[in-house]
Amino acid sequence: MSGSRNYGVFDAESGRQLGYARAITDGATFAWIADVFVDPAARGRGVGKRIMAGIIDDLKPLGLKRTALFTEDAQGLYEQFGFEQLKDAKSWMLRWGEGFAPVG
Repeated sequence: MSGSRNYGVFDAESGRQLGYARAITDGATFAWIADVFVDPAARGRGVGKRIMAGIIDDLKPLGLKRTALFTEDAQGLYEQFGFEQLKDAKSWMLRWGEGFAPVG
């Protein structure tokens, strides 16, 4: 977390954290949005939208060429903020860390 820009959404009354995300960026050309979590009890209340709006607003002044993320099930959320699914991922490459290869 110390090497990232960290974002959180908290309940105004209780102070309880409802969501968290982080952006890893070089501050010049690229950012990777990762570890987006919303408390299951807070889902459907706009927490994810609030986190994403904050991230986009925070990164905008950097003038980044691209911002990436990976999601298995929240494409609709991210599309609201201008993200698109890759149509041709031939240029993208991925190396899994030892013990972290996907199941299946």
